[in-house]
Amino acid sequence: MGEVAAPSVEHLTYINAPIEEVFRTLTTAEGWDSWFTNGTTLDAVPGGQIRLRWVNFGAERITAEDGGPVLEVETNRRFVFQWQPGKTPTTVSFELERLETGTRVRVQDAGYPMDDVDTAIGCAAGWGEALTLLKFWLERGVTYGDVPAR
Repeated sequence: MGEVAAPSVEHLTYINAPIEEVFRTLTTAEGWDSWFTNGTTLDAVPGGQIRLRWVNFGAERITAEDGGPVLEVETNRRFVFQWQPGKTPTTVSFELERLETGTRVRVQDAGYPMDDVDTAIGCAAGWGEALTLLKFWLERGVTYGDVPAR
């Protein structure tokens, strides 16, 4: 019998921005660096690689890198890659849907083993924060670095 997986991490939000702009932001290194990372590299084709990089990020001022292969790219619909935030690689998928003048964005991160549930919980919080940062960037042009420390 195979190892039981933890539930998938999943978040959904509406972003008042055209689907083309949301897709471009998620499928280019410049896009990721505009709202979330510092020095990301990305070849957004199946078999390409994504390398996410953070420098002095967040309240804990972490510096980290992670990434893996790009699995799927469907223009203005879907972007899927793997990374390894814990013991094993997981699969991150962004699904986009055009809604009137904006875009519904769903992110799912699947494949966490039950013996790495702490990483799954941390990433569940992290992807929720990431979608909020993406929304702030695309709707208002505001990033986490624009907010003064208290």
